[in-house]
Amino acid sequence: MGKFAKDLIEGMTEAAAYADGNKAGATAHVVEVPDVRAIRRQLHMSQHEFADAYRIPLATLNNWEQGRRTPDAPAAAYLQAISRKPQVIRDALQRG
Repeated sequence: MGKFAKDLIEGMTEAAAYADGNKAGATAHVVEVPDVRAIRRQLHMSQHEFADAYRIPLATLNNWEQGRRTPDAPAAAYLQAISRKPQVIRDALQRG
């Protein structure tokens, strides 16, 4: 058995133990999901303007705001960057 397989089995064993309540030695990573609607409103933008400015499909933005879907980790990080530095992100997207 290769190193990858051993690491995978070890990780799955640790995850199963964590799920069963054995938290000793485990590190849980929690991705904070930003409030998409609040970010957009703080920027005084309509859904259409926000989606266009930050290259987010309008349907995706609608799903996030309606609670039908939640942003995955990369999208959550992108939204947090937009929240903190909205003009920097817009400028970067326009240069590309």
